[in-house]
Amino acid sequence: MDLLRLMALDAADLDIVSAHVQDAVIRVADLAFSPERGQFTVPINRFVWENTPPRQGFFRRRGEYERRRSVLHFDRVLGVRRSGFRQSDDDAVLALLALRWSAGEEPSGTIDLVFAGGAAIRLDVECIEAQLTDLGAAWSTPSRPDHDRG
Repeated sequence: MDLLRLMALDAADLDIVSAHVQDAVIRVADLAFSPERGQFTVPINRFVWENTPPRQGFFRRRGEYERRRSVLHFDRVLGVRRSGFRQSDDDAVLALLALRWSAGEEPSGTIDLVFAGGAAIRLDVECIEAQLTDLGAAWSTPSRPDHDRG
């Protein structure tokens, strides 16, 4: 069992983390911001893209894919803004598409967590300081996210 542990300290690092969290599912109730510590944590069920074989045809066996429980953790967070969903909707589930960096006055800027359906979270940060950590074993899932279907 290879547990993933990644750290992002610049935009290139953040792009790598973004690739690993693409298609993660997140419960709104699990989002946590600690203003006094400047931390924002996002527990996720991430799709394990790094172990996913390339598509080889229309028919595939079920159960060839994996998800893992992981935590996406941001430090040096000054503020959090949300759009496209209600924080009070504890049952809501979001599908993470990407992490995007927008530089401000160096080294500060914003990190956007972009979700399916137009939802987003914007983190105002002093600098990029993010971590992605797998928490345990993977479990099988029968389906692979499909971005080509309309």
